[in-house]
Amino acid sequence: MFFAPESGPAPGDAAPLSAPEVLELLRSRWQASYDLQLIVRRGRLYLQVMWAYLEQQSFPMTAEAYAERLEELVGQLNGLGVAAQVRQWLTTTSDRPRLGKAMTLALELPEGRASEFLI
Repeated sequence: MFFAPESGPAPGDAAPLSAPEVLELLRSRWQASYDLQLIVRRGRLYLQVMWAYLEQQSFPMTAEAYAERLEELVGQLNGLGVAAQVRQWLTTTSDRPRLGKAMTLALELPEGRASEFLI
């Protein structure tokens, strides 16, 4: 008898990220909904996990604004083709966000994608 493999994304494959998945990764790893940002520095694109988080009383965004921003960021990451890279890093990094020091991932963009995003 032949059994087909289970469908669904395997860890580390190129399945698109979702905002709920990223939020769950952040909360399960560091027990907080950290702010994420894409930054361009010296012609490279980086994803940063900032030290501020939604559950902080002083966090400058509402839960709705945070959710919208996370959806937008995840859409950009998927569009850049770096979902597997981000998923792997968030799952395995030994670093943690600390006050005044963001965690930084240098994104390795697929051929041709950097010129679309970076000016």
